[in-house]
Amino acid sequence: MSKPENGSALGRVRSLAREVARFGAVGGLGVLVNLGVFNLIRQVTDLQVVRASVIATLVAITTNYLGFRYFAYRDRADRTGAGRTRELVLFIAFSAIGLVIENGILFTATYGFHWDGPLASNFFKFTGIGIATVFRFWSYRTWVFKALPAPGAPSLVVEQRDGQGEAPLRTPETAAN
Repeated sequence: MSKPENGSALGRVRSLAREVARFGAVGGLGVLVNLGVFNLIRQVTDLQVVRASVIATLVAITTNYLGFRYFAYRDRADRTGAGRTRELVLFIAFSAIGLVIENGILFTATYGFHWDGPLASNFFKFTGIGIATVFRFWSYRTWVFKALPAPGAPSLVVEQRDGQGEAPLRTPETAAN
């Protein structure tokens, strides 16, 4: 069986499937951390639902950054300081948008519809995580952990030697000589 080229449709689908699987593995761990911290805070403190959720989301975002940078997107690392700073700033910005999506759903359910029991809180927390995950996957792969360009063919440098090929170009500087 022949191996598809990197540019083939099958090759792109396989690459996307691997990326989704790695993203899902890191994200799955993040969901466990998020829900675990959320429920722990709810059990041991009297913190309001959405505040507990925001704290849990921040802990999960930290966990996820480490997982994405060093596992899911390790092949897309920009090793320069400026590249890493840009990556982190974009990750924080898009994570903050995801935090608003995730916790906006929980806020609406809790304070808009008064669905604030433990089961309802976990259901809407999980729903918010799911919707925010779609946004995060798109934004992280598009803006934060962009695929590095494929190495191109080495450029050919053709050197012209005196007496071979065409006559050298005459410039104002050489014309004066």
